Amino acid sequence: MKRTILITGATSGIGKACAYQFGANEDNIIITGRRGERLNEIKEDLKSKFGIEVFVLQFDVRDKLAVKESINSLPEEWKNIDILINNAGLAVGLNRIQDGEIEDWERMIDTNIKGLLYVSKEVMPLMTARKTGHIINIGSIAGKETYPYGNVYCATKHAVDSLTKAMRIDMVEFGIKVTQIAPGAVETEFSNVRFKGDDVKADSVYKGFEPLRPEDIADAAYYCANLPAHVNINDLLIMPTAQANAGIIHKELY
Repeated sequence: MKRTILITGATSGIGKACAYQFGANEDNIIITGRRGERLNEIKEDLKSKFGIEVFVLQFDVRDKLAVKESINSLPEEWKNIDILINNAGLAVGLNRIQDGEIEDWERMIDTNIKGLLYVSKEVMPLMTARKTGHIINIGSIAGKETYPYGNVYCATKHAVDSLTKAMRIDMVEFGIKVTQIAPGAVETEFSNVRFKGDDVKADSVYKGFEPLRPEDIADAAYYCANLPAHVNINDLLIMPTAQANAGIIHKELY
């Protein structure tokens, strides 16, 4: 039986990889994000490759009205959301906290915490009404350990960690699973966004070791989503072999 998967931040990185992982296994996909042209390209590619149904919702998770209107606009047959993957998130800047830019803080808080809440608030009642569903929140090693210059970003991911636990408490009576997947270093647009488009700085983050790939996290999400009904992965921390903790990555010099 085909499931319906809603993925936020699906235009690139982990979200896009999840769309392809679940699509390859014949689930129908709702992809969301800010970049409409990219969403439509992914939609057509998924349909062509896997013969699945794909629905596009273009919105910014920071815009609570757009989130509400978009999810409420889904046709009834698309509202039976089996799995929500809260993937949309970002880091901006890498400063000591006293030197941080308030606009960067607000962007991270509005996306990583409030955006996750806005989307979940619209989807959770659809799941509780049916007494079935699975919420997968993409967290981070930054939600487990605070590292130098990570301050506000780490705080937002600690919030995701706590909110995942809170969701599990409130959803358990409805039989709804809640999982956090917390990756270490994954090579995506993440560092390019953090360094505000500085490609040289962004590329240097991943040089000298083999980072995780978005597909690695998508594989983990798919595994968590396909366990027996009585089994749930609460929390999954995934690191590259070269990464010991949030701040220590062994890099080979060439």
